[in-house]
Amino acid sequence: MNLRPVLAVTLLLSLAACAGTSKVMLSDARAPVDPATVRLYTAVPPGAIQIAQLEAQSAVGFGTQGQTDAAMRRLKDEAAKLGANGVVLIGAGSGGRSPVGLSVGGGSYGGHVGGGIGIGIPTQQKQANGVAIYVPPGAAVDPAIQVQEPAPAPRP
Repeated sequence: MNLRPVLAVTLLLSLAACAGTSKVMLSDARAPVDPATVRLYTAVPPGAIQIAQLEAQSAVGFGTQGQTDAAMRRLKDEAAKLGANGVVLIGAGSGGRSPVGLSVGGGSYGGHVGGGIGIGIPTQQKQANGVAIYVPPGAAVDPAIQVQEPAPAPRP
């Protein structure tokens, strides 16, 4: 049996499993909304209702912009599930580094001797923190506190 595909799939699944979100509820959740309608802010607009404090992490990787984007997307997705139409960004950056290793052992049997190899890959997670908010329709929002986002990339 060839173990290489099994090891590769196991490694990928364990890395992907490290992503997630957490929340601390500040008020009652509302009916869910489409994540595409969730706006980002640098401050709480007047009249907005704070729903929850959120933290989102990307999967483990090599510290790419794609990981930061994934953490931000998870933040908006979680806010949308709570009925928030906005997120006040508190911060985004790198989480802790996590060394990922793969090693294969060996031994001897009779006249046959085998060897092994070990690989260490330094990886990290990206994280984003914010407060999920509901901005009532018609609320006056200062454009200076709205984050200008690039057009969303298509989701795979």
